[in-house]
Amino acid sequence: MRLITPLLLLIIFFLTYLLYLQPLNTQVELKEVVPKQALFFDEQQTIKLFKDASPSVAYITTKVTMRDYWSRNVFSVPQGSGSGFIWDEQGHIVTNYHVIQNASEATIHFNNGKNYQASLVGASPQHDLAVLKIFTVFDKLKPIKVGTSSDLEVGQKTFAIGNPFGLDYTLTSGIISALDRTLQIEKNFAIEHLIQTDAAINPGNSGGPLLDSSGRLIGINTAIYSPSGAYAGIGFAVPIDTVNKVVSSIIQNGKYIRPTLGIVINDEINQMLKKEYGIDGVVVLDVKKGSSAESSGLQGVQKDSYNNMILGDIITSINGNKIISTPNLLNLLDEYNVGEKIEVTVLRKDKNISFSITLE
Repeated sequence: MRLITPLLLLIIFFLTYLLYLQPLNTQVELKEVVPKQALFFDEQQTIKLFKDASPSVAYITTKVTMRDYWSRNVFSVPQGSGSGFIWDEQGHIVTNYHVIQNASEATIHFNNGKNYQASLVGASPQHDLAVLKIFTVFDKLKPIKVGTSSDLEVGQKTFAIGNPFGLDYTLTSGIISALDRTLQIEKNFAIEHLIQTDAAINPGNSGGPLLDSSGRLIGINTAIYSPSGAYAGIGFAVPIDTVNKVVSSIIQNGKYIRPTLGIVINDEINQMLKKEYGIDGVVVLDVKKGSSAESSGLQGVQKDSYNNMILGDIITSINGNKIISTPNLLNLLDEYNVGEKIEVTVLRKDKNISFSITLE
């Protein structure tokens, strides 16, 4: 059998091309577009919520000042980014404390393309909240609508607007998964009454608003629970009732002034004493001179003639709310105001005694 010559192979290939391949100038028609159907009502509401709320949301970038080791020149380098929102028409911006922690500069970016430099008004690390302020604003600011967290229900819808991974103005939705969660943020600090949500919250969402279905602010996204560091379906937000109180104090005083009982307490010492004596509550180490606690008769730790420590009062409840730790006591005091009277129950020599004390 004779072999096929290269010329014959070329002829066969050419004939195949002519028979089976389309001419190069053949135009392919576009697929027919199916007409858009009317959006569902809940979709329309979500779109409206985002359009109304997004002008109140800010994208925050921070820088830190560094000095070159050899030249001694000072320069700024990017530190991180996060989210925030407009609190009032005076230019106050609320965000998480950890978003601006250790930063030397902060820039506020809005969805209209305008950027502004901001300065720090004050912060409350124990609540992971900070207030910034922009001074030169040429356009009227749109403060976010503020709601309340006192009547929230597990199962109601939530919406988060923020800048996850630097992707600005991202909207995610979910529900309230749980209420009254506690998150330990530092050794002696714990944030209580947190809102748990399954709305997607990722790095960069911190400081952004958590909204209800009416577009009202019900919390500020502050943390996630995730073994990998990315979204795992559990996010936490500081409730607006806490935010409202803390932010108002920071704007007025430059810091958050927590109501106090006029006593000295220490969490580390308290934990040691609880283990040693098998007690529940918060040990009063000392009572400040001239305080309402002193005039009410509270007693601190004493020493006998042999220099042995004698426990004084152990706070077990405030207004009927059980006290189990120092962070628990401090967070409970946050729910009251300076000048307000509360009932403090203490354990003194195996007896429960109640005092009426004015918060300072």
